[in-house]
Amino acid sequence: MNMQALISQFNRLRPLEMPLQEVFSLVLRVWIFRVFFLSGLTKIKSWSTTMTLFEYEYSVPLLSPQVAAVMATAGELVLPALLLLGLLGRFSAAGLFVLNLVAVLSYPDISHAGVQQHIMWGVMLAYFVCFGPGRLSLDNLLYRRFSRD
Repeated sequence: MNMQALISQFNRLRPLEMPLQEVFSLVLRVWIFRVFFLSGLTKIKSWSTTMTLFEYEYSVPLLSPQVAAVMATAGELVLPALLLLGLLGRFSAAGLFVLNLVAVLSYPDISHAGVQQHIMWGVMLAYFVCFGPGRLSLDNLLYRRFSRD
């Protein structure tokens, strides 16, 4: 197959780019929701364990362990839900990006595999900060609804 034929084959797929991009964006939002929301549920399920971890394991800068625990738990429950819905998508992704960064920096015993996971989540979140949650989002619906003259 020559180069021109290959380019022609790829050009036939171009109409699928936008729908696939939107589905992919939604899948990423579901993935991120699941990771962070389940972590938040784990924290509230055993609050005494969460407090012990924040007092003795995690060293969050500038915040008391109690404040850090409450903020992290609230962030892990509220921000992923907003991102899943695509409501305040860039804001919620930015908040989760910061939460993710603080988590990786404040836990001194994190494994190499753990760091790699946090990097992957950080890249996903950076995508949403830069490009928004996509067309399949409440942000897009609200923008279209209120931007009409």
